Amino acid sequence: MNRMNDQWTVAEHPETALEPRHFARRQAPVPALEDGEFLIESHALNIAPVMRMYMMGGSAAGEAPLAIGDVIHGRGVGQVIESRHPAYPVGAYLQGQLGWQRYKVSRGTTAEKLRLLKPNGLPITYALSALGMTGYSAWCGFFSRGEPRAGEALLVSGAVGGVGSLVVQMARLLGMAPIIGIAGGAQKCALAVELGCDAAIDYKQDNIGERLHALLPNGFDLYFDNVGGEILNTSLEHLAPRARVVLCGAISEYQKAERQGPSNYFLLSNANADFRGFFVYNHVDEFDQAETEMAQWLRAGKLQVLTDTLEGFDQMPAALMGMYTGTGGGKRLVTVKEGPVAVY
Repeated sequence: MNRMNDQWTVAEHPETALEPRHFARRQAPVPALEDGEFLIESHALNIAPVMRMYMMGGSAAGEAPLAIGDVIHGRGVGQVIESRHPAYPVGAYLQGQLGWQRYKVSRGTTAEKLRLLKPNGLPITYALSALGMTGYSAWCGFFSRGEPRAGEALLVSGAVGGVGSLVVQMARLLGMAPIIGIAGGAQKCALAVELGCDAAIDYKQDNIGERLHALLPNGFDLYFDNVGGEILNTSLEHLAPRARVVLCGAISEYQKAERQGPSNYFLLSNANADFRGFFVYNHVDEFDQAETEMAQWLRAGKLQVLTDTLEGFDQMPAALMGMYTGTGGGKRLVTVKEGPVAVY
C-alpha cells in the first residue's frame, strides 16, 4: 500500500514566543519496510512546553538538535500496522518518540524511547498522561525526589496541569495536609480544590506572598514546582525547616530570551532546605513501578485523569502555542487518528 505521511516540521527557529510562521506542514511517502523495521500509525500526540526548546535547536533528553525542515520532536502513542521486526508485532500498541507525524518507520532504537503498552483495559491516551511520561514525572518527582510524608504541608504550582493534577491527587491519597495549589483563574482554582487541594491561589488575581502567608503560616514542607520564575522566587520565602523543593518544570521561563533564577536562593540555607533538580529520564528504572501503581489507582477510581484534548493533526501548532496562553487544565494532547479512542 502506498501511504503518504503528514508531518509538521520546523520552518524557522523561534527566538522568543512561538508563531505560526515557525511551523511548516508537508507530505512525504512512507518508505517500504526493510528487515528489522516496523511501521507505527500515530493515534495521539503529546504537547509539552519543552517542544519550544526543541524548535529552537535545543535538546532536553539527548535528542539531535532540530534543523530547518526536520520533523518536530514529540512523544506519541500508536499501533504497529506493519512489521519486519520480531519484537514489535502487528497490532501492538506503544508509546515513544513518534514525532509530529501520522506514521513513523522505526527500528526500535534506544533514542526512540519506545515502550510497548501492557494490556490494562484503559484508553490508549492514558499512555500520554497518567501511564506515560507525564505520570512518570509526577510519580517519580513526587515520591523519589520529594520524599513526601503524611501530615506534611505541600505546595504545588501548575496544580491542574498534567503533572500537577496527578501530584495533588497522590498527595491526598498519601495523607498530606494542607495541600495548597497554585493555578490561573477561578475555574482552575476550583478544579484544584475538587482534585484534593485544601485551598488554591489564583496567580492571576491574588497576591501570592500574602496568600501563602495566610494558608501556610508555618511554611511548606514540600514544594513541587512546575512553573519557575517569580512564583518560585516568592515561594522560597515560605520554607518550613528542612523543606524540599522539587524542580520539575519552568513553563514561565521557556519563552524568555534570558531565563532568571531565584534571587533569594540563600533562604534555603537559613531553613536547612533542599533544592532538588528532577529529570524524568534519570528515573527509567522506576517507570514500571510508577505505571503499575497509577494503573491500580485508575482502575479503583482513586485517580482522575485530566486531559485537554484537541482533535485533528492540523491542530498541532495551535495546541503548542496555546500552552503559553492557558489551557483547560490537565495533560494537553492531540488525537490524530479518526474514530473512537482505542482501549488497550
